[in-house]
Amino acid sequence: MKLVRTLAFLACAAAVGSASAQSYPQRPVRLIVPYAPGGSADIAARLVADAWSKSLGGTIVVENRAGAGGNIGVDAVAKSPADGYTIGLQTVSLAINPGLFPRMPYDTLKDLAPIGMVASSQHVLVINNKVPAKTLPELVALAKAKPDKLTYGSAGNGSTFHMSAELFKSVANVSIVHVPYRGGGPALVDTIAGQVDMSFPVVSAAQQHVQGGKLTALAVTGAKRSPSLPNVPTAAEAGLPGYQFETWFMVFAPAGTPKAVIDRLNGALNTTLASQPFKERMVREGFEPTPSTPEAARQRLEKEMPVWAALIKQRGITAE
Repeated sequence: MKLVRTLAFLACAAAVGSASAQSYPQRPVRLIVPYAPGGSADIAARLVADAWSKSLGGTIVVENRAGAGGNIGVDAVAKSPADGYTIGLQTVSLAINPGLFPRMPYDTLKDLAPIGMVASSQHVLVINNKVPAKTLPELVALAKAKPDKLTYGSAGNGSTFHMSAELFKSVANVSIVHVPYRGGGPALVDTIAGQVDMSFPVVSAAQQHVQGGKLTALAVTGAKRSPSLPNVPTAAEAGLPGYQFETWFMVFAPAGTPKAVIDRLNGALNTTLASQPFKERMVREGFEPTPSTPEAARQRLEKEMPVWAALIKQRGITAE
């Protein structure tokens, strides 16, 4: 009799969860971006939110909560009710931060439930127009002639801007001073203004400034040229073989969010990413759509977290 009651309870719970997913969403969903407006994560979130809303049959509202390398915004998601009405979008920093910060406000694998991958994007090395270099070899030569005199802006310690720049410094064997900002947007603004010499934003954040002549792009960081900046060589083509870096974007919910709701969000997201007009728009903005299952997104986190932790330890990178 006890077994029968247990099975009846589980069947009832499953039915309630299914009914809840079918009626979801009944109010706007908050999509928290843990960086300031104008950066790559913000651009990706705003691109996907509108189309995702249509596929989901509801409204997804983007909210920026910057700080602590993205940890403040991600923590806000982790500590929200697990009902599908507060979700987040983060970059590869979701895998980087556990190895970077000695004390994390949340446990990435225990407190978050991946919904799916959104996109990947190359970075691009840009310099302000006052820097006396027109090619990557000229910049490397300048940095070697003036160690610790050139500066680069990033979206904060441990951000993808920071990690791509540190990898560049290692491969090129140069010493350039890091200037962290509270987000990629402010870092780009100061690069344009000449407050810092260079930065390593994703293509989507930099392309309008490059195309408008406000910044000079010396190289993209991927294995092939970006369709958004076809005239900009890869780092290998520009004379720096061995340097390659890309970032990715993932959406997630608080742990404990009903699987039926996660699956509903994932299905609507993947429908959006598979739309040809949307894919073309993403590519124009410098992103490559990368749909996945929630399980595949979790596996990517589990695989990359120890890799980044090892690199951070090897390079002596800190959160301060």
